[in-house]
Amino acid sequence: MREDPRLRYGGDYNPEQWPAQVWRDDVDLMRRARVNLVTVGVFAWSRLEPEPGRYTLDWLDEVLDLLHAADIQVVLATPTASPPPWFSLAHPDALPVTADGVRLHHGSRDTYCAAAPAYRAAAAGITGVLAARYATHPAVALWHVHNEYGTSCHCRHTEVAFRRWLAERHGDLDGLNDAWCTSFWSQHYTDWAQIGTPRATQYLPNPGQLLDFRRFWSDTLLAAYTEQRDLLRAANPRVPVTTNYVLGDWVPVDHARWAREVDLVAVDHYPSAVDIRAEQQSALGADLARGWARHGDPDGTGAWLLMETAPNLIYTPGGRMHTKEPGRLLRHALGHVARGSLGAMFFQWRAPRGGAERFHSALVPHAGADSRVYRETVRLGDALARLAEVRGTVEARIAVAVDAASSWALRHPGLPSPHLDHHEEVAAVHRALWRAGLSCDVTVGGDRLDRYALLVLPAHYLVDERTAEWVYAHVHGGGHLLATYLSGVADAHARVHLDGYPGALREVLGVRVEEFHPLADDDEAGLSDGGTARIWTETVRLTGARPVATYTGGPLAGQPAVTRHRFGAGTAWYLSTRPDDATYQRLVTRVAGHAGVGPVCPGAPAGVEAVRRRGPGASWLFLLNHTDRTQRVPADGVDLLTGATVVGGVDLPAGAVAVLREPTG
Repeated sequence: MREDPRLRYGGDYNPEQWPAQVWRDDVDLMRRARVNLVTVGVFAWSRLEPEPGRYTLDWLDEVLDLLHAADIQVVLATPTASPPPWFSLAHPDALPVTADGVRLHHGSRDTYCAAAPAYRAAAAGITGVLAARYATHPAVALWHVHNEYGTSCHCRHTEVAFRRWLAERHGDLDGLNDAWCTSFWSQHYTDWAQIGTPRATQYLPNPGQLLDFRRFWSDTLLAAYTEQRDLLRAANPRVPVTTNYVLGDWVPVDHARWAREVDLVAVDHYPSAVDIRAEQQSALGADLARGWARHGDPDGTGAWLLMETAPNLIYTPGGRMHTKEPGRLLRHALGHVARGSLGAMFFQWRAPRGGAERFHSALVPHAGADSRVYRETVRLGDALARLAEVRGTVEARIAVAVDAASSWALRHPGLPSPHLDHHEEVAAVHRALWRAGLSCDVTVGGDRLDRYALLVLPAHYLVDERTAEWVYAHVHGGGHLLATYLSGVADAHARVHLDGYPGALREVLGVRVEEFHPLADDDEAGLSDGGTARIWTETVRLTGARPVATYTGGPLAGQPAVTRHRFGAGTAWYLSTRPDDATYQRLVTRVAGHAGVGPVCPGAPAGVEAVRRRGPGASWLFLLNHTDRTQRVPADGVDLLTGATVVGGVDLPAGAVAVLREPTG
C-alpha cells in the first residue's frame, strides 16, 4: 500500500446502497472512529456499468473525493465477482454449471464461469475503465481485484480449458494415464476428447482427476486475477494490487502459490466457534496469512492484512448468528495485529436495509451510532492509533507445514475414513501449540527451514521426492520433526507409496505402518500416558524408532502409538493417532522442549494468549486475556494501550488486552 505509518482500519464501504446525504454522515462517523482505509466498489458492477459499454462513474468520483478530503484512503475494487443482470442475460453460456450438470441462474453473487471467454472479456473491460479513470486518484492506496476467488464450474468452456491444462501438465495421454492409474476400472484414455470434468458419476470418481481439477481451477482463477492485475499495474505501477483470500474446504485455490502474484496478502477470516475455539481459529487464520506472505516474500517480515472479518457476530455452522461479547471485537482485531496484520478491516461499514446479507455484522449496525457496537468501533480505532509503532516479525521457532494439494486429496471419496482432513489436523496441532503458549509459523513445502528448530507435518498426505528431500535434510542437519498419521502416504498424483506407510517418510521416522485402523465416530483409543485418542489408529512396526507412548486395550494393546527416532543430528517423532487436546498439548510441549523451544511467556495462565513481535532494537509483547476473570501475567514494559509501566507482572482484567513495549538491553 502507499506509505502510511498508521495501522490500517476500516472495512467494506458500499455507498451505492445509500443516498448521498448518508455518505457525509458516514465520513463523519469514520473520522470519529479514526477509520483510515475503506474498500469501495466490490459489488457495484451494475451501478458502474448499467448497460454494456455505458458507464456511470460520477457517483464514484464524488465518493472518492469525499473520502480523500477526510484523509481516508481507498482500496478500490474491481466488481467482477458479481456480474450485472444484463451480462447473464446476454451470455447464458457463462453461467456456472454444477457437477450434476445443472446450470445456475442469476440472482446471487458469483454467477459466472471464470473459464468462459465472455466473462473474462467483460471483467477485463470494466477493470480497464476503472484503471483509466482512477489509477492516479490520490485516494486510491490499493487495488482490490474481484472478491474471494473460489467459484468453480463444469460447463463446456471449463471442459475445453481443463483438457488444455491437462495436456500442458502431463504432456501426452500416456503421462496422464499413468498419473491417474486409469487401468483401474477400464478408464484408460485414448483421445483427449474422452476426458471431461469430474461430473457426478455412478460411484467413486477417479482421485487423480479430482486432484487435477482442483489444481486446474486454482490456476484458472489465478489467470483471471493476473489479467486484471496487469491492466491495473500498467495504468500505474506505483499502486499495489491484491485480492482477498477466502478460507474454506470449498475453495480450489492454492493460496501459497498465489502469494507470489499479489503485492500484499489479504485474508478474510470468519471464525465459526463461539467459545475459546474462536480465538484459536483466529490465531490459526492469522498464522496462515503470515505464512503465505512470507512464502511470497521469503526475506520479508510476513506482513499481511486482515481484509474482512465480522465486527460483532460469529456465524456458526448451523446458521445461528452469535453476538460477540463486549470487548471481543477489540480482542479479535488486536490478535490479528499481534500475528502480523497491518491493521484490521471489517465487512462491513454500515449494515444494509435490504438484500441477502441485511443482517450481516457491521461497524455501524442498524441501531446506528448510538450503539454498543459503534462505541466499540471507536474504542478499537483509538487502540490501533496507539499501536502505530509496532513493526517487525512474529517470533517463532516452530514451523507447521500446510499443503493445499494434501487438503484436496484427503477430501476424496474412497478413503479409509470420512473424517480425514488435512486442515483439521493442522488446526489440531496448532490448537495444541496455542494452548501450550508456543508460537509457530505456518510454512509451505520448499520454504526456508533454517530459522526453525521444530517442523510439524500434520497429515501431509502427498509427499513427492522433492518434499521428502527437504524434510530429510532438516532432520539430518539437526532439526526436529513431528509427523502425524497420513503423512507421506501418497505421491503428488495421489498414488500410494508402496512397501508400507508412511511411504516417503519411513526412513526418517524409523517406523513402518502395516495397517490402518480407523475408529468409529464414538470410539476412543487409550494411550499409556493417560490420554485418549480418536479418529485413527495404526499397526506401527519399529525400524529404528523407540516407543514414547503405546495403545492400551483392544487389538493394539502394547503397540506403539507415539515414537521417537534419532536421524542424523536431529530427531523425528511420529504420531499415529489424533490425541485429545490435553494429551496433544502435553506432547507438543515435550517435543518442543526437546528441540529447545519454550513458551512465549512462561508462567502465563491458561487462556491468556501471548505473542511477541520483534523489530530493529525493539520488541512488543501482546497479551490477550480470553478468560472471564483477572489474570496475573509475568511481564515487563510499557503498555502502549494505557501508558502504564509494568514491572514484574501485569494484572490483566477479564477480556482485556495489553501490548507491552519491552525493555531493551
